[in-house]
Amino acid sequence: MSEKPSVLFVCVHNAGRSQMAAAWLSHLAGDRVEVRSAGSAPADSVNPAVVEAMHEVGIDITSQTPKILTVDAVQASDVCITMGCGDVCPVFPGKRYLDWKLEDPAGQGVAAVRPIRDRIKVLIEGLIEGLIAEIAPETSA
Repeated sequence: MSEKPSVLFVCVHNAGRSQMAAAWLSHLAGDRVEVRSAGSAPADSVNPAVVEAMHEVGIDITSQTPKILTVDAVQASDVCITMGCGDVCPVFPGKRYLDWKLEDPAGQGVAAVRPIRDRIKVLIEGLIEGLIAEIAPETSA
């Protein structure tokens, strides 16, 4: 893994879970991690309930748009995380693949999105811990 790890979040529409995960990782890790998100069948726009739920925690994703999943995005990423939606990511040697089982916020209001948002934050915090530990130089006492 490079000094600056890269993570790709994938869900079908790239309008909910993967957008929240990318926003949390960007917010919590800053420029220490390169962040991408994409979908196999991207929606026209990010779910408004997702935008509102993220706004509640001070994260503005109004400028985000769903993007199509490409082989190049997978190749450029150290870690590919699917969001429990059965997406098939191209598989390349040397990549880490994770699947996070998360409820789909599609068609749900902000009250239903909040617990998904909060669960994603916990997963992202654990991901950051692992990524930083992997790239931190070993120190001897």
